[in-house]
Amino acid sequence: MNDGTLIKKQRIPSPHAAIDLFMVTYISSGLQVKGYLAEPQTNEVLPGLLYLRGGIKRVGMVRKARIIQYAASGFIVFAPFYRGNLGGEGQEDFAGYDREDAINGGRLLLQHERTKGLHIIGFSRGGVMALFTAMALQEATSVVCWNGVTDMRLTYEERVDLRKMMKRVIGTPTKYPERYDWRTPLRTIENIKAPVCIIHGLLDEHVSIEHAYRLEQALTEKRKQVETWYFPLFTHYFPEPDNRKLIRDIGSWMKQQPTIERRH
Repeated sequence: MNDGTLIKKQRIPSPHAAIDLFMVTYISSGLQVKGYLAEPQTNEVLPGLLYLRGGIKRVGMVRKARIIQYAASGFIVFAPFYRGNLGGEGQEDFAGYDREDAINGGRLLLQHERTKGLHIIGFSRGGVMALFTAMALQEATSVVCWNGVTDMRLTYEERVDLRKMMKRVIGTPTKYPERYDWRTPLRTIENIKAPVCIIHGLLDEHVSIEHAYRLEQALTEKRKQVETWYFPLFTHYFPEPDNRKLIRDIGSWMKQQPTIERRH
């Protein structure tokens, strides 16, 4: 079966009466990977939104309430768990080969009978995944990098608490610099065609604002369309009701971007 093929779709309880929620299984690099799919109860064709989580394994796992929020803004939303999670095959490797699970999640949405356009949002570690996905899928309509990792070596330097995991999964930057380069989308940012919106809290201690600055600089140097929404008083997790408002604003921004015709 081809990458992005949906092979199982199981309805699960939804916290929103007007949005159907499913646990789905799809094909990614020959593996069966799991994710959530949220579909507003309408026959309308809607924009597709790929939500890319942060963290690794149980840390940062997709929350149903979060994807329902985006679906309520008028999107069909797919949120992959990445390989090796919640019954999926394979093993996560922190923006290594598991980036294919994000890319193939985008393909799943592009193949959905009720979507038009592919929007991508990555939060935290999902920022790396979102940027790589936009490079791979030139049909992408827009990309949002929210408090997103953009430089994997910088993450190793800043996050002392993650070093044990990163050494186990990737190795050290000193011993395996090529592995960190491969996981850093700034190096190939010229391959992005879609407009990019960078959202970041200046007080973020999990993913420093330097990640956002480096992405902004790289996109600007390559003359890419980039917009920045920086919040001086916010950390990694934005407070309510600001968070809800920002999700609505993100949806509005995405829908303003021109849809690129999908390739056949």
